[in-house]
Amino acid sequence: MPNSATQFFAGLGVLGVFAGTMGALLGIGGGLIIIPILTLVYGVPIHQAIGTSLCCIIATSSGAAANYVEHRLSNIRLGMTLELATTVGAVAGALVAAALHREALAILFAVMLCYAGGTMVRRSLKASATEPEATASYTIRRWPLGMIGSGVAGVVSGLLGIGGGPIKVPIMYLVMGVPFKVATATSNFMIGVTAAASAFIYYSRGDVQLLLTAPTAIGVYVGASLGTHIMRRTPSRWLIRLFSAIMFYFAIMMVWKALRGGFAG
Repeated sequence: MPNSATQFFAGLGVLGVFAGTMGALLGIGGGLIIIPILTLVYGVPIHQAIGTSLCCIIATSSGAAANYVEHRLSNIRLGMTLELATTVGAVAGALVAAALHREALAILFAVMLCYAGGTMVRRSLKASATEPEATASYTIRRWPLGMIGSGVAGVVSGLLGIGGGPIKVPIMYLVMGVPFKVATATSNFMIGVTAAASAFIYYSRGDVQLLLTAPTAIGVYVGASLGTHIMRRTPSRWLIRLFSAIMFYFAIMMVWKALRGGFAG
């Protein structure tokens, strides 16, 4: 039993390191990785997996945001403005989580992920040589659409525990004209607040289990610190393609889980 417990906690720590690295690298928080593995590999009920994921997203933000702000990659004004809409959406999503048909939501969200991922890949292929880096000058466009999209990201975060990053990053990059590295860094700055707004509600329901959350969150914090160093040294076009690949993977996993009833209960 001690060996089994050690392997269990070590596995959660390794999961956290990987999820934290990907989360900080791409601005997605790590929930895309944590929730499927906890539910499919460890057999954790979906509500507890979401609660754990939300707490780990807070750890990702804590480990990455300070580094990105220090290196002036995050757009603080943009992040704080969009976060107003995202936080309202996150609270609303968490409050109505038990009442909505999650299978239909998951399939709809998967279609949206595929569309956004495909659009990002096409854009990176067309402009791979001219893709602006974080230090390039840029003008933020379409603020109203950005606010609406951020509200939707908050709702999805509260419902599915993914932190909203898979929506925020494409919106900032594709709709608002923000360079990809700035979008990922700003998303990392935002996701902690978004997740905290929902995590408190899940905690009050008893869906945050310490033995699951603590080792995973520790690994996530370590991985997030590693991801920030990798991101600053990686060309934007490769980050975009990696981000899109993860979105396609997650879309497939969500549809598969929805067809199996994996979002129920």
